Amino acid sequence: MSKLPDQKRFVFLGDVMLGRGVNEVIRKAPTGYAWGNTLEIIKSADYSLINLECALTYHEKNWAKTPKAYYFRADPGVAIACLRAADISCACVANNHILDFQEEGLVDTLNFLDKAGICHAGAGRNLSEAREPAYRTTGNIRVGLIAFTDNEPAFAATPDLPGVEYLPVYADTEPFNSFLEAVFEAKRACDILIVSVHWGPNMEFRPPIEFREAAHRMIAAGADIIHGHSAHNFQGIEVYEGKPIFYATGDFIDDYAIDPIYRNDWTFIFVLNISGMEMDSIELYPVHISFAQALLAKGPESTLIMDRMEAMCGELGTKVTRQKDMLTIQIAEREVKRAV
Repeated sequence: MSKLPDQKRFVFLGDVMLGRGVNEVIRKAPTGYAWGNTLEIIKSADYSLINLECALTYHEKNWAKTPKAYYFRADPGVAIACLRAADISCACVANNHILDFQEEGLVDTLNFLDKAGICHAGAGRNLSEAREPAYRTTGNIRVGLIAFTDNEPAFAATPDLPGVEYLPVYADTEPFNSFLEAVFEAKRACDILIVSVHWGPNMEFRPPIEFREAAHRMIAAGADIIHGHSAHNFQGIEVYEGKPIFYATGDFIDDYAIDPIYRNDWTFIFVLNISGMEMDSIELYPVHISFAQALLAKGPESTLIMDRMEAMCGELGTKVTRQKDMLTIQIAEREVKRAV
């Protein structure tokens, strides 16, 4: 985990669901338990981003405007202590569970994140706030974050009501073109711009072509990093015009049943190294998700997880180098100096 003197480490994680069974476990466990032995890597970040897949609220009334199968809620004090234990910088709150406990639960979540100093994007007390970028400075780099979801259209914010930034992913439509203008404007206000997007159905190995087209257009508009999630399993990484696209970062903390084919209990810590303002390299640390805890994968399981990622990246034209306990992707071209 060593880094160059001018290098910044950005850590990206998938869905962090701290409700239901996880809430019961971490309420009684030591602070930081949910992160297991991944904590050192995560805390090495200068900037870290998760998708927060639950409401932080004491409000007990479920969303009832449209049918839902699952409702995720965490005790705010317990959840915030958990996030602080990992020094989480920011959270995407544009997803299909952030309003599980109605608009009141969403507003509570935003208030608790604000009090904890954890920035957030993708949902708000009204449409204007849901679309507002979140900016955070690390060293001399100003990082911008904007987020949206194509899940749960009933969760969409309105000019007067809380909700998420809802946007169907069709790259050649007026709503998406308007979003690209927002990407362009957000980039003008920061050095590095992240777009975090909760998109697509569960359990998919590969991003559909329309997501790839949308990601390419977002980068052309000014996005530097695409942080995707929603599939519950990881997908391959593409480097487009020198910018990383994490199409699906999988889950990270949860209490979910395990699909034996898609293996939603397999994931990674996605580490992006940035030298100056240049995307340098990606480090991928394989992780096994246990009940309410993330653990670095070991032995044959670690090999299987890395095998899958290497194959998926290859399909997207991304070269992966394997080391003992991690994968690396070189983004920047480095001059090789030869002895004379």
